[in-house]
Amino acid sequence: MTDMYEAAVVGGGIAGLQAAIQLGRYQHKVLVIDKGYGRSTLCRSYHNVLGWPNGISGPELRTIGREQASSLGVLFAEDTIVSARKQDNGHIRLQGARGHYEAQTLLIATGILDRFPDLPGIKECLGLSIYVCPDCDGYEVSGRSTIVLGSGKAGAAMAILLKDWTDELVFLNHEQKEIPESWQHKLQDAGIRTVHEAAASIHSEAGMLRHVELANGERLEAERGFLAFGGNAVHSDWTRSLGVERMENRHIVTDPRSKVTNIEGIWAAGDIGVHAEQVSVAMGEGSLAAIWMHKYLKAGAKSARFPQSSLSDS
Repeated sequence: MTDMYEAAVVGGGIAGLQAAIQLGRYQHKVLVIDKGYGRSTLCRSYHNVLGWPNGISGPELRTIGREQASSLGVLFAEDTIVSARKQDNGHIRLQGARGHYEAQTLLIATGILDRFPDLPGIKECLGLSIYVCPDCDGYEVSGRSTIVLGSGKAGAAMAILLKDWTDELVFLNHEQKEIPESWQHKLQDAGIRTVHEAAASIHSEAGMLRHVELANGERLEAERGFLAFGGNAVHSDWTRSLGVERMENRHIVTDPRSKVTNIEGIWAAGDIGVHAEQVSVAMGEGSLAAIWMHKYLKAGAKSARFPQSSLSDS
């Protein structure tokens, strides 16, 4: 017989863990289902986080979060959810690669994963000297020689954004995709060199970038790097059978205050939603979603509806 949970959280990254902690403090029966790999497992240092002026790694933050949630009675399952459906009783049934689960409420926190080439040496630098989010880490390249390792328009746009922090920029068009003429002009006007060549490997010392070796043998020396390839994986396809509203880019639409989706009993938080992709934002959204999931669970019998209008009530 399948165990019944009051809340299932799919995704054990920053948003999911923060929600689980909040739900655990309400003493709900909570299950976090996580496949164990994602943005937060790759980042070797989160910056711009209150209380961590020198940064904290994603794996360390996840470990702390899991311990904190576990101390509150939250349970964990290592699995990948492949489909989900709402049952006649309003509960959500989740089908994973290893098993199935059932819950009264659901938080979707499966996030996104940046697209980048699997080059030797690149993962050792992620979060330490190579970044993906200019809002999070643009500051880290201030006055430093920086390579934007990207593709076509996405890479050109990132290089232009970073101009606010440094003049020492090179755009390495790794996939050698066409750059629209208007963006070529912007790069030229900004004095940003563009190299149309594939990277072969990333070289660093203790995670700090030293140079990028190109396929033609050339070296591009730099202190920092940014990735900008576009086409990031948005992990929301498994929610289609639930009828959850998604944008064309597959990010999930939620109420900005409560993080509830268009489907009763289902919330979404973190990078899977529509917002700035920052760890502090993910934490806040996880807490918000959990608060409103608690309100829903306290509303009463399963037959009673939780009208959308009540979400605006204090």
